[in-house]
Amino acid sequence: MNPISRRTFLKSSAIGALTAAGCSEGNRENSSSPQQLTKPLKGSWFEFQHHNTAEGVYWNPQCQAFTCAQWEDKVAEIAGIGMEYLVLMATALYFEAYYKTNIFPQHVMECDDPIEAVLSAADRVGVKFFMGGGFYGDWMSPEIITDPEAGKKRLQAIEELTKLYGHHRSFYGWYWPNEAYINKHFSERFIDYVNECSGLARSLSPTTKTLIAPYGTRVAVPDDEYVRQLERMDADIIAYQDEVGVRKSTPDETPAFYEGLRKAHDKVPHVALWADMEIFEFEGEVYRSALLPASFDRVERQIKSISPYVDTILVYQYQGMMNKPNSDSFAGHPDSVKLYNDYTAWLIKNHPGVMKS
Repeated sequence: MNPISRRTFLKSSAIGALTAAGCSEGNRENSSSPQQLTKPLKGSWFEFQHHNTAEGVYWNPQCQAFTCAQWEDKVAEIAGIGMEYLVLMATALYFEAYYKTNIFPQHVMECDDPIEAVLSAADRVGVKFFMGGGFYGDWMSPEIITDPEAGKKRLQAIEELTKLYGHHRSFYGWYWPNEAYINKHFSERFIDYVNECSGLARSLSPTTKTLIAPYGTRVAVPDDEYVRQLERMDADIIAYQDEVGVRKSTPDETPAFYEGLRKAHDKVPHVALWADMEIFEFEGEVYRSALLPASFDRVERQIKSISPYVDTILVYQYQGMMNKPNSDSFAGHPDSVKLYNDYTAWLIKNHPGVMKS
């Protein structure tokens, strides 16, 4: 974002059907035929602190003070509405780490080891975590993916995180969070970044999956060159940002974007096409004000627009935007309860049996 945030980490820079042999859990689970009008939300991004403090004012202080038990409760709460995947945005941020390492000082939180807490909870409730491989440098800099020192730290972290937490059943995959801007196509240096990270991750934990979530979805050109890039990039899953929350797209426009991407991905079936659907809006100026829960009317239109074309829908994000009523781990704006209630009422009506609680 500008100032740079998750949705624009590389905004100012130029960087930037699942088959049975791939991530079987996401295997076009509800079919992508036009007759299948909606898909449930299957997962969310997840974070210990939101990197853009202006955006995270309604949940950063609460998450900072979470006990380990509250982190565990939050994972169980998310699993309760049928979400199967959580994508940990960052294992380090602002030159502090969320685990014990000599790379950076450890970020001081009420919970001494929040990664252990959330993975242990996920083990119990059947949630699959993608572990974030960043940010081991200045996350606001577009040069982070090519900076040698940041790269060295990033690869060290991948090794350490595998050693410390790889025994967890819920350690399902990796997320490379230095997001690409698809300026018609991917940049070569972004492809190199993904391939380097994935190569090490696969050597350490061959069964883990790799996920990226690029932006620039509206300007992607899914032509033959794009298909060749999909073939060369070592990513199992690409969750494209729908960019509705950041006001770059509307639910009326997104079907055309995802339909084109669907055709490209069908030519490279081992690379799954997921959605990174934005369920927030801004309290004021885009990128410079707090994130608020979007109305469910808008969220429902987003779901309907992309469901025919994507394998799985993830959201950015449950934290801050949704809270179960009377949650013991409440974090976010008061309106997050309404979005939770509206979504779960829709879920019960349209996808009975998905909710666990």
